[in-house]
Amino acid sequence: MRARRLPGRHRRSTERQATYGEVIAVKEFRALWYAQGLSLLGDQLAQVALAVLVYDRTRSPLATAAVYALTYLPSILGGPLLAGLADRFARRGVMLACDLLRAGLVCVMALPFIPFWALCALVFLVVLLSAPFSAARAALLPEVLQGDRYVVGSALQNMTNQAVQMIGFAAGGAMIAAMGPYRALALNAATFLASALILVAGVRRRPAPRDPGDQPSMWAMTRAGAGLVFGDRELRTLVLFAWLCGFYVLPEGIAVPYAVALYTGDLPVPVITGLLMASMPAGTVVGAFLFSRFVSPPGRLRLMGWLAMLSCAPLVVTALRPPLEMVLAAWFLSGVGGAYQLAANVAFVQRVPAGQRGQAFGLVHSGLMAVQGIAILIGGYAAERLGPEPVVALSGVTGLTVAAVLAMVWAAARGPRVSAQATA
Repeated sequence: MRARRLPGRHRRSTERQATYGEVIAVKEFRALWYAQGLSLLGDQLAQVALAVLVYDRTRSPLATAAVYALTYLPSILGGPLLAGLADRFARRGVMLACDLLRAGLVCVMALPFIPFWALCALVFLVVLLSAPFSAARAALLPEVLQGDRYVVGSALQNMTNQAVQMIGFAAGGAMIAAMGPYRALALNAATFLASALILVAGVRRRPAPRDPGDQPSMWAMTRAGAGLVFGDRELRTLVLFAWLCGFYVLPEGIAVPYAVALYTGDLPVPVITGLLMASMPAGTVVGAFLFSRFVSPPGRLRLMGWLAMLSCAPLVVTALRPPLEMVLAAWFLSGVGGAYQLAANVAFVQRVPAGQRGQAFGLVHSGLMAVQGIAILIGGYAAERLGPEPVVALSGVTGLTVAAVLAMVWAAARGPRVSAQATA
């Protein structure tokens, strides 16, 4: 037994880790990286604009959370089916079509005379198109980056996404106070167009993942993807780890009424809102950098459960109704814990066949958006009756409990695999 362990250890010790410089040198990765970051920056600005716009019209935390939830809930209805487009058609083409359609829809949203119900319908359609876009991008990335480059590229993209969210939320409040929410929506439309141009210039054409003569129905692809993702114990646990974010994203949905509760006259409510919404992404940037730079791949999997618990535990402090500075620190620490998603994502892609990645990522992304939307909607309903502080604390307690259970399940699921690798 001992002689059989040594070769496995030798192989693991001689694996060369990729560097950030190597990953950034890949032209196609840079195009995906820039396009995603630019589009996401506009999205964060639009989310703050929508939250401020709705709260100004209604003065209702429930209405504000309901419209914010519309940025997640469309995935329940159309996401699982539309995500299969990333496995039926060329993935770059799917991304371009989604960018152009979203740019047109957001242009209509930026018109000041659009009634409230139409605004909600347009938000629904825009977010619905994010499912095939995200599925195509996630499935394309492992084709652009192989081996440890994919791990490093995922970390870099995750850190960039969180940094963009932080900047978008923090600057969004100040920009909206200066330029108004409708101009912010128009700027979001421009980011979709710029994203499409970057993809055309930087990502080469590839054929569709499936043979045109072998195209099952969208429903059959959805069923096959669901069977793959939820039929495997480890994949199922990784999906639940990803969906755990509903508990620690809930505070963003009630950030405006929370900002009103924290208002002391020193800072405008939109600025406080932006700071609150930026604190978690800022923590995730720091956590993802430390996690990817200083923790080995096996160590990431071992720490995943602990970091998942950290993503929810700091939120409990809001039950004490602390001042703004302490709330920002707690939400920042929660964001640090959210870096566990990096390990979950890499482990997931390593276990999914290349030809089914679009559907698998689409199902996970759809559930991810749906869970966050439902959590935010419930949080808005509860905040109208209890206030924002106890609702955030209750979300932290519940999430911490679920994370602890998942950590134990993950440790039990990995036990046989680790033992098999050690004796290989």
